[in-house]
Amino acid sequence: MTATASATKIRLKVLRQPSSSAESYWETYEVPYRDKINVISALMDVQRNPITADGESIEPPAWEAACLEEVCGSCTMNVNGGVRQACTALIEEVGELVDDTYLVTLEPMKKFPVVRDLVVDRSRMFENLKKVKAWVPIDGSYDLGMAQPQDDQVRHLRYALSRCMSCGCCLEACPQINDNSSFVGPAAIGQALLFNLHPVGKNLQQDRFEYLTSEEGITGCGNAQNCVKVCPKGVPLIQAIAQLNRDTTVYKLRKWFGFSS
Repeated sequence: MTATASATKIRLKVLRQPSSSAESYWETYEVPYRDKINVISALMDVQRNPITADGESIEPPAWEAACLEEVCGSCTMNVNGGVRQACTALIEEVGELVDDTYLVTLEPMKKFPVVRDLVVDRSRMFENLKKVKAWVPIDGSYDLGMAQPQDDQVRHLRYALSRCMSCGCCLEACPQINDNSSFVGPAAIGQALLFNLHPVGKNLQQDRFEYLTSEEGITGCGNAQNCVKVCPKGVPLIQAIAQLNRDTTVYKLRKWFGFSS
């Protein structure tokens, strides 16, 4: 939505929840519109003057933010029905302009437990990284000399995969992530490939293949491709899923026929 001279205020509708066990409810606030203001700045305006649109003084809503430049992934939330980073969500782009007011609805992610208001617990993402052993197995730091050369295409892929910031957008958008599924999700799969491509990280490749061929693994992907549509960093998740689908199939066939990995 392109900003116009007629826009003078922002009407924020926020889904609030005081604690993980409390009932949720809606609250609405009005703050002045400024050119290029983002969602986080609008929430800061509410924090400075915590009064609802009806004039009631309240405790300001809670949210998470750190880097404010789409690097940390902490400010993920649903903005007008779409999951994204709030720090790069410009009101004029995400809001619906009605007369002189931008209408913006904010909700916490639904695939993660709510801690308070817009703050959710993303622990499942970090537990999933443990499950796929998303690390380089090295004991200490030693001068091992120059690293072995790597194909430039692989290097580019590794860099693209390394941009993942565990923000949770892909899990929120994935229809396979639900209460009836144990699917590990696209973020962990992308990181599994990243470390399989690492010259040292690939030493744990067999362990990753074992997990990814389990019930929680890659067969849980329904190929909806929602993950790549919402990923703020452009991580090639579909490419990672496709490659690991092939790699795990080869792994299982070799294991079935008794070949060593």
